Amino acid sequence: MDYSADDANGSGNVADGANLMDRIISLAKRRGFIFKSSDIYGGMNGFFDYGPLGTELKRNIKDAWWNDVVRGRDDVVGIDCAVISHQKIWEASGHVAGFSDPMVDCRESKKRFRADQLFFAEVTAGEESIGYVCLQECDDLNGEITRAAELLAKKLKKSGPLEISEVRAVADASADEMRLIPSPETGTVGALTPPRAFNLMFQTHVGAVSDDASAAYLRPETAQGTFVNFQNVLASARVKIPFGIAQIGKSFRNEITPRNFIFRSREFEQMELEFFIDDSDEAWKKWHTYWIAERMKWYESVGIGGDWLSLDVHSGEKLAHYSKACTDITFRYPFGVQELEGIAARGCFDLTQHQKCSGKSMEYFDEISRKKYIPHVIEPAAGVDRILLAVLCSAYHEEQVDGELRVVLRFAPRVAPVKAAVFPLLKNNPEIVAKSREIYDSLRRRWNVYYDAGGAIGRRYRRMDEIGTPFCVTVDFDTLSDGSVTLRDRDSMQQERIRAEEVVHFIGERCF
Repeated sequence: MDYSADDANGSGNVADGANLMDRIISLAKRRGFIFKSSDIYGGMNGFFDYGPLGTELKRNIKDAWWNDVVRGRDDVVGIDCAVISHQKIWEASGHVAGFSDPMVDCRESKKRFRADQLFFAEVTAGEESIGYVCLQECDDLNGEITRAAELLAKKLKKSGPLEISEVRAVADASADEMRLIPSPETGTVGALTPPRAFNLMFQTHVGAVSDDASAAYLRPETAQGTFVNFQNVLASARVKIPFGIAQIGKSFRNEITPRNFIFRSREFEQMELEFFIDDSDEAWKKWHTYWIAERMKWYESVGIGGDWLSLDVHSGEKLAHYSKACTDITFRYPFGVQELEGIAARGCFDLTQHQKCSGKSMEYFDEISRKKYIPHVIEPAAGVDRILLAVLCSAYHEEQVDGELRVVLRFAPRVAPVKAAVFPLLKNNPEIVAKSREIYDSLRRRWNVYYDAGGAIGRRYRRMDEIGTPFCVTVDFDTLSDGSVTLRDRDSMQQERIRAEEVVHFIGERCF
């Protein structure tokens, strides 16, 4: 069964999308991709651990990004900044004062919600107001609000044509409305607390004494470390505008409602590029368009493309106050179309703020124009975990083969956690085993590969299909006589004979 567009975007059978997500999560745990963190103690919401295969997949995604964005270009260099940094960095960036979400609590269930992700509407039957309905954000919000209104009218035995007021976020509700809005968890009217700001940064303390002077934060993004090191990189790397500084690293946000598996979590990894350009309108328009196209091509290279992706161009009210433009690359997850990566034209806001707050110059001297200016920046910023989940979702397939269900992960070979598996036809034949180990050893010096001598060949193939191994190499009696092996392709299941010494070259050509 291919993952259909209806299942993906939520416009079809919602249960199908939910069931698909459940199957992907189950496979991820069973085969060692992703585990709930602290699982034996009941887990911690919003935190995840990566198993052997998940670690390999994650590393391959990061390596693909680094090779293409940094090593494959002459105009980008890398940096790796500390996770904990001076609190004044976050004061300058605006995170201390403004990096917050509106939060409400249900007094009965003790469950916490983001007020901008809860929506309410007043319901009128005939000309009589019969109350309010309140739901969490979903793909078919208007349809769900209508169904909730019909259930409310039925429960209260009210007749007459139903009218529903404008659907609004609870974050925008007045105090009088808050007293009439039911909890989405219990249905009790007035059970929600008034919205209040909740800062998303994790605070810690550096040193022996915990006071205001020792306060520090786990970084909520990697970008600020790049900005404060702008002059350091400029002086040491001998780069000239336009140029980029790339970084991959952990970030932390104390999300009110982490959800959708690893899509929104409290500890996550980012891949961010700050591409510095001159301060002209022509420059930011040119490079913003350029990086949107480059990033779309990159997703194709890791197995995500076509109908899976779309672009969401932010309009004026969605833009950050300092942004000139922002376009999101979105992906059709089973729970709906969501942001995968943002490409923002951030202007010179960040460097200007750090120059103002630190007293250190962030200006660039252009030797050609002989003028100084604070550079503008284009920022393609992606979450590794979101990309990994997208790769899993797009790769997951179910199909019937000879009357049996075949589950296969069709990873692009360059990111597949296991590149190849080597099978001896018979595990008790010393010559076959020796040749198999020889081929296996030659492959594992280059890639993560698997050696499997247990069970029927067909079952071994199925195990490799389920973890997304692109190629399987079988050593048999013909190998001993003519030096050829059977090479089987995961997606087509076609087999061909090639010489054993050609296996490394064959796989290498297809994994990069």
